[in-house]
Amino acid sequence: MPRPHAEQCRDNGGRREQERIRATIRLRANTAAIADVLPALLIPWVAMHQQVDIDLQERQSHEIARSVAAGFADIGVLSDAAATDGLRRKPFTVSRLVMVSAQSHWLAKEKDVPFYKVADEYFMGLENGALQDHIDLQADRLAVKLRYRIRLRTFESICSAAAAGIGVAVVPETIARRCRRSHALAITPLVDSWAKRHLSVCIPASLDITPTTQDLFEHLAKA
Repeated sequence: MPRPHAEQCRDNGGRREQERIRATIRLRANTAAIADVLPALLIPWVAMHQQVDIDLQERQSHEIARSVAAGFADIGVLSDAAATDGLRRKPFTVSRLVMVSAQSHWLAKEKDVPFYKVADEYFMGLENGALQDHIDLQADRLAVKLRYRIRLRTFESICSAAAAGIGVAVVPETIARRCRRSHALAITPLVDSWAKRHLSVCIPASLDITPTTQDLFEHLAKA
């Protein structure tokens, strides 16, 4: 039996009201955070906030700092090495970058290694992204152009290729250790200062934010 017209109007009005009060939080983060830590933290929070959408985009830390301070993003996850004027920050996590290679590669016998010693090796890299730009910048500072055999979309596929002896790669340590459970992968820490990054979660220091944004900021800061 068709529902009364008044009841249909109330339902339609309720749906429109729900859509009207939806909120979007603009979250910007670097590659390591997006690939490793953030998903496990965001999923339960988003599940508890059904009226909130997350606009998550990957950026380099200096871009994140500028966007959040200017109000173009609501929350950022960035390296402490970035300029942080105009930001309110809380510690998030420590991200370490390592070399991965096949267990038969000479790197597998090294306790650690400086980046310049591997810069002439054949590499695998990401197709694009903030971390890839960061790695290429370090090569530029050494006046070296890295030789890429292949560029892939995920760290997992890069680790698989490294284990197969295709080349070496720079990846976050936590991801490398996870991939070593299923691949014959060698992990060699990088000694360079840029390979260890203290990450912070940040919001604008001088701009008002919504209670929902504040709640997510505090949730991420508890990581």
